[in-house]
Amino acid sequence: MPHVEVRTTADGSSTLFVPALNEHYHSTHGALQEARHVYLAAGLEHALAAATEPVWVLEIGFGTGLNALLTLERSLTAPCPIFYDTIEKFPLPWEVIGQLGTENYLHQPELLDYQQQLHASTWGRPVALTPQFVLLKMAGELQTTPLAGNTYHVIYFDAFAPEKQPDMWTDEVFQQLYDATAPGGCLVSYCAKGSFKRSLLAASWQVEKIPGPPGKREMTRAWKLG
Repeated sequence: MPHVEVRTTADGSSTLFVPALNEHYHSTHGALQEARHVYLAAGLEHALAAATEPVWVLEIGFGTGLNALLTLERSLTAPCPIFYDTIEKFPLPWEVIGQLGTENYLHQPELLDYQQQLHASTWGRPVALTPQFVLLKMAGELQTTPLAGNTYHVIYFDAFAPEKQPDMWTDEVFQQLYDATAPGGCLVSYCAKGSFKRSLLAASWQVEKIPGPPGKREMTRAWKLG
């Protein structure tokens, strides 16, 4: 795992900085508000609104676990269970997560307990953290991870930026994710680069640009038509 440093973002929530990549795990304008805007509001809520069965989420880049924690929080009042699969090449140790000071910006004690459970859960097998939330953490590279076809209702694409991690932003990757997405499902990402959108289009996604989180004018949402 590369060396990381804890940084405070503009909304008071914490992120990690990777000096070797000169890259942050989240937006410096606000890690918490970025996660809620990009992944929950633009992605998960659409899946929940249309759900008649459990919602399947795939997250690319488990990272600090913030997206998973907020999704678990939403699952406590969701109309259906959420199955949450996530792939991470460089899992973070709890010693690093413990330095984020999550208690300073997420003030619900039960969420702090769930945060510990997310990171303590065994890799490679499903773990029911609540009756409404089942977590499967997969360690390794996305490109070599087998994914069930036509399964996921929403994909959180949260890889490092294309210029930092170009192998994650290829036509082949987005074809792999398209094949794994259920008809009518969507992929959401903070990224709005033209090269990203062209790769999505090459893999048959329907692409739209929508307003981004604070500090970012646009983000991307792509759909697999049903």
